[in-house]
Amino acid sequence: MNAAVAAVAAIAGVCTGVIAVLAFRWSEREQARPTRTTLHTDPVTLPPGVDTVLSVLRSSAVVLDDADSVVKASSAAYALGLVRGGRLAVDEMLRMARDTRRDGEIRQIELDLPRRGSGRGGDALAVSARVAPLGSRLVLLLVEDLTEARRIEAVRRDFVANVSHELKTPVGALSLLSEAVMDASDDPEAVERFAGRMQNEATRLTSLVQELIDLSRVQNDDPLEDAEPVHVAELVEEALDRCRQSASNKQILLAPGGTEELRVWGHRGQLAAALGNLVENAVNYSPARTRVGISGRRIAVPGGDLIEIAVTDQGIGISAMDKERIFERFYRVDPARSRDTGGTGLGLAIVKHVAASHGGTVTVWSAEGQGSTFTLRLPEAGGARERAEAQGAGTDRHHDHLSGALQEPAAFDEGDGTVPYRNTPESHLRTSDAPEVLP
Repeated sequence: MNAAVAAVAAIAGVCTGVIAVLAFRWSEREQARPTRTTLHTDPVTLPPGVDTVLSVLRSSAVVLDDADSVVKASSAAYALGLVRGGRLAVDEMLRMARDTRRDGEIRQIELDLPRRGSGRGGDALAVSARVAPLGSRLVLLLVEDLTEARRIEAVRRDFVANVSHELKTPVGALSLLSEAVMDASDDPEAVERFAGRMQNEATRLTSLVQELIDLSRVQNDDPLEDAEPVHVAELVEEALDRCRQSASNKQILLAPGGTEELRVWGHRGQLAAALGNLVENAVNYSPARTRVGISGRRIAVPGGDLIEIAVTDQGIGISAMDKERIFERFYRVDPARSRDTGGTGLGLAIVKHVAASHGGTVTVWSAEGQGSTFTLRLPEAGGARERAEAQGAGTDRHHDHLSGALQEPAAFDEGDGTVPYRNTPESHLRTSDAPEVLP
């Protein structure tokens, strides 16, 4: 009996030991198995090749993990203010990313974001955002800056509207005058009078079309591609030849001086057209038996010398309100007087764009009844090429800094969680001195 009890007890002990060993092994296996929590704490890496593909895209790229943290982002995304402190800073984009993570659908939206550093009421940054799933745990956000495209579209609409209005006036006048000529076919004096007015309108229409062509050319061409040293005295002589006859008819004295030893760097044709427009305006808007002066001098400024060419008249002058707008296309201080002088409202716009494209400026001083002085400042020929090359190299370095290569949030020292907005080369066109683009 005792032997049987001992045998049963021994068998029970062996079974208990086996069960304990199996339970211990099962517990170890369960502890080693990855859980939902451990899966979310594993380091997240991009699928092979994705980093390379995203680095060559023009769009700003942001990769989010399943906790809405930024895994990697392009430098442009930081510059635009999309990422701050390792998080996506735009709530609309974040909500769209969460919806895409939930159902796997690709989504797209256009937003107007406040520009970095502009404060409330500043210019908006127009962007297009597209969200798509990237693997099982990641979401990819691609953001394209549409601000420049929208600005160009607005300029194009305004330009088309202004051109349509300006062309309608002489074309309509020609149509009416031609009908008048037909009705007065038996009156030679009336026919001669109407024909003379038709010739004036045709001349005005020709001038308008030619100045539109000139404005389009100076905005679309790079003047520095064919740049050369240009003597200011030669530019002044071309400008005087252009309006010598009209000045003689009004007994206006043209007085050049101080330009013999000065040279600028740029496109000869465009510079001659700009200076010619200034001199022609001075003659057209000056009363008879007055004086128009053209003077030049070299001025020293940080970064290199500038050549200053001033055109001074004794004309009607410009009011303070009009001085703010005279460089706009088709803007004329006195439309009635512009019709008499044949002005199209494009001459000063051409001057502005030529100056800006050559790295210079144009300014105006004027007082009503005392005349005006338009001052064209251009880089001096000696060091203009070196400065242009240095500026180009600086732009390339800046372009590299804002390349599309994806960066981890730790690579940016954001300080207070913000990165100041940096203008890209395209956004330079938004400044007041930069040429606007014609369609």
